[in-house]
Amino acid sequence: MKRGSQRVTTAARVHARFTQADVRAAVAGLRGSVSFQAPLREYTSFKIGGPADVVVEPADIEEVCLVVQQARARKIPLFVLGGTNLLIRDGGIRGIVVSLVRLRAIKEESGAVLYAEGGVGMPTLIGYAIRHSLAGLEWAAGIPGTVAGCVVMNAGTKLGEMKDSIKAVRMVNMKGQVVDVEAAQVKFEYRRALLPRGIVVGVWVELKQGVRSEIERVVKDYLHYRRETQPLAMPSAGCVFKNPPNDSAGRLIEASGLKGRRVGDAEVSMKHANFMVNRGQARAADVMALIGKVRSAIRRQAGVRLELELKIVGEP
Repeated sequence: MKRGSQRVTTAARVHARFTQADVRAAVAGLRGSVSFQAPLREYTSFKIGGPADVVVEPADIEEVCLVVQQARARKIPLFVLGGTNLLIRDGGIRGIVVSLVRLRAIKEESGAVLYAEGGVGMPTLIGYAIRHSLAGLEWAAGIPGTVAGCVVMNAGTKLGEMKDSIKAVRMVNMKGQVVDVEAAQVKFEYRRALLPRGIVVGVWVELKQGVRSEIERVVKDYLHYRRETQPLAMPSAGCVFKNPPNDSAGRLIEASGLKGRRVGDAEVSMKHANFMVNRGQARAADVMALIGKVRSAIRRQAGVRLELELKIVGEP
């Protein structure tokens, strides 16, 4: 999500009972895509994940409002896909899974402010900024997640974080209403934004005029660095663990001799030890078992308890 996804609970209890008829009624009348029993591995950068009861791709923000309203009326939980830092368990996700992939509009506003809908990919937004000679997003070069996912996760690299660029966020709240939230009203933490409950459907980013060739050079150099140091050509969910204070999770894992360690087709990357990659047929259970082995080894050898940056969701 790096990148993240949005969990939106439309009922007081996530596990409230609902039927397939309830689910069908909650997604009725949509102009966007509706797919029942959709395999979620097709929607994740890890290429792992069981089925969803239904995946919907709303045609526009108004349809996001409609989905929230109809799901709320039937007490059906919503989960919103949006980032790459995600592992979906093998049992999949019950309820309605929302993909914002059709929310792809970008427009330039006064000054150097861009508004991007939540489904816009960060590479697309960076490309738009470069073409308009706008600097300020170079830190995100190589992040494949959506704008919404990057907001929710306060995505970042060594060059900066999403919070550095945000002016305001557009959301659909739990009543299915569109609300705008100023950046000053949001508390940003390491890989997390404390937002009101709802779905991020757009963001205003405040950039600055720059020289196109210089912006392109910075982006190109950082992309080269990421390709050289991270396994970008293999399915993964980015960094698995948060960096502990004054140290690097990747350094600890490499120093413990865990590069290349495997469970099934899940492997600690040989290129970057804080990445786990899917070598073809990895299951979520494999990844979780490998996470357990790495955590235990680091706790035993270095006395450090690694915290997950990876978000794990869904049914076992």
